[in-house]
Amino acid sequence: MGFFSKTLDKLKTALKKTAAVLTTDVRTLFVPGRQIDEAFLEEMETKFIKADMGVRNVDAMVTAVRDRWRAGKIKNAQDAEQVVRTELLKGWDVAGGAAAREVSFAAEGPTVILVAGVNGAGKTTSIAKLASLMKNELGKKVMVCASDTFRAAAVDQLTIWSERLGVEIVKHKTGADPAAVAYDACEAAKSRGVEVLIVDTAGRLHTQQHLMRELTKIRDVVSKRIPGAPHEVILVLDATTGQNAVNQAKAFAEAIKVSGIFLAKLDGTAKGGVVLQIRDNLKIPVKFIGLGETPADIETFDPARFVDALFGERIAVAG
Repeated sequence: MGFFSKTLDKLKTALKKTAAVLTTDVRTLFVPGRQIDEAFLEEMETKFIKADMGVRNVDAMVTAVRDRWRAGKIKNAQDAEQVVRTELLKGWDVAGGAAAREVSFAAEGPTVILVAGVNGAGKTTSIAKLASLMKNELGKKVMVCASDTFRAAAVDQLTIWSERLGVEIVKHKTGADPAAVAYDACEAAKSRGVEVLIVDTAGRLHTQQHLMRELTKIRDVVSKRIPGAPHEVILVLDATTGQNAVNQAKAFAEAIKVSGIFLAKLDGTAKGGVVLQIRDNLKIPVKFIGLGETPADIETFDPARFVDALFGERIAVAG
């Protein structure tokens, strides 16, 4: 089985709660023989709203199906499914398209990935996933930086992950200046030939302006120590929070230039459709998705795979 077919299977498993909502649609709506009528459209609308796809997206899908049905262009549920798929796959260029979902690696020297997010979003686990991906899938020499010095637990958790993954870690004592830790990590990364430096930052509420300023300070420090850094600023969002995740992202984007989203806990929510809201409201690409608790439970995000998983389909992929 090739990489992408494995990815699709994992993604479908991760979307099981969203798929549970949509599978009902597949059985009762998008099934051979069922004709389109207003009851069909109302049921489709209800199910998609439950998946947290956003009112605007749901309205666009329902309107597209209704207009084609009234014009006599489609008649049954199978026709409607194809229309819905087309609508779901629209609009990804607003977030830069496929190129924007790629990781921006430094031409030379360490690539610095700054990771931000609120406490409880799954930030530390997501860093472990990123480190695992960079080391085990891409073959990079990886270092992590524990700049979340306000919480001893955060440093301890990152230390445990670094030991399990076999990657170096730079850390200071609890309460140390986060920017100072980032400074030392940059110097260590350069001297030790590290290819990817992943910098944790203090988990903060987007309403805590002093902590947001601290995040900006860390960004400024790494930019002075390593040319072009940070090369990526990844914001970890908790998929289970739905619309609130979108609101958080807007606030973070004002403090730092977020280059990509890591949508965590996608396996634990029926709100997988929030990916569409992120695309529409933030214009920031979703680069990674978290599919479970282990470091290997990470995938790069691809809209077509996402839609296939949403419908629970198995497709043959070469390789």
